[in-house]
Amino acid sequence: MSLDFYRFSISWSRLLPNGFPNHVSEDGKRYYNKLIDGLLAKGIEPVVTIYHWDLPQRLQDLGGWTNSLITDWFVDYADVVFALFGDRVKTWITINEPLIFCDASYSKSLLMAPGVNDSEVGMYLCGKNVLLAHAKAYRLYQKKYKARFHGLLSFANQASWFEGLTAADEELAELANQYTVGRHSHPVYSKEGGWPPVIEKLISEKSAKEGFFQSRLPPFTNEEKELVRGTFDFYALNHYTSRTVRMKRPGELVAGFPMRGVPELDLILEGRPEWPVATSEWLFVYPQGLRQILRWIKKHYGDIPIFITENGYSSVGGNLEDQDRLQYYKGYLEQVLLAMKEDGVNVIGYTAWSLIDNFEWMDGYRSKFGLCEVDFSDPLRTRTLRRSAHFYAEVIRRRSLDIGPEYNDEL
Repeated sequence: MSLDFYRFSISWSRLLPNGFPNHVSEDGKRYYNKLIDGLLAKGIEPVVTIYHWDLPQRLQDLGGWTNSLITDWFVDYADVVFALFGDRVKTWITINEPLIFCDASYSKSLLMAPGVNDSEVGMYLCGKNVLLAHAKAYRLYQKKYKARFHGLLSFANQASWFEGLTAADEELAELANQYTVGRHSHPVYSKEGGWPPVIEKLISEKSAKEGFFQSRLPPFTNEEKELVRGTFDFYALNHYTSRTVRMKRPGELVAGFPMRGVPELDLILEGRPEWPVATSEWLFVYPQGLRQILRWIKKHYGDIPIFITENGYSSVGGNLEDQDRLQYYKGYLEQVLLAMKEDGVNVIGYTAWSLIDNFEWMDGYRSKFGLCEVDFSDPLRTRTLRRSAHFYAEVIRRRSLDIGPEYNDEL
């Protein structure tokens, strides 16, 4: 498929079975060494995510991401990873999508493990600890490994695009973008550091009205702000979909964060009727949304390099002629080009999600995201290229979206 790089994650439990560095699995080391060496032998760069939601059970039993000690536990784990694989891995994602595994794990939607219903406090404790853990790992790499290995680091932020349902709702849309994207971006990428001021003020005032003696959003100390601010070499962006935003109506229930509503802000999130929907019911197709979020990041955080680390479409299985997925990639890549050429956004890379059909937290194996179909009934898990894979390979080979009429069919 002419791929330049392959992004994969390391399992904390596979490498450190009890969560701590006093016991490193030889089988785990051997597995990842074989994978990394195999990629490099084929001229494919490994892009490695250190944490993608599979927290060792022992650490969860100790409080998981709501325990402030986890920032040091994560740094110890990252230290082992850097030492073992840093000589060959030059691009790192420390942590993937805190918005999803914090907010969707510690909320009424209970979409992710550990499924703790504590959206008032738990998801904010998790979010702050994730940012501190990322920052400590970044600082460790700069101090201990950068001079030897010359790698680049960031963490991946899930960033949907939110726009007003009507022109009168645009201020609400900006608030939604600050809450969902800015909350985990502003502390790292802004010049000031800390939470987005509008979000910090809103939650503090709301907490006081609810009878809390202090804000449910734990503040950063000045020392913590300095620790976190600037801990990036690029912005790692995961983007799939967009939503319209409006204020809830009297008596209307706000549920389904982060895809159907924002209870903290009393906002309803919806797709427009004209936007196609993938097999995953949350995935509305609106290619212009990717361009808009790229512009938004540049507007708020300056001309920083942006690496699109996830973008993809789900369909049902058994269909190798996946024109819907092909058109998704074509449309979204066209918007990336427009952002680069017309808006001056510094996009340095793009990653399709995903190479093969994978297990989805909410859908299991029902939703198929792969460019390659996997036959899960076959013990060998046979892979077959879908039409979208041929399209994607041709785009990579030609470095162009102008690749011939055979891929121009509309949905």
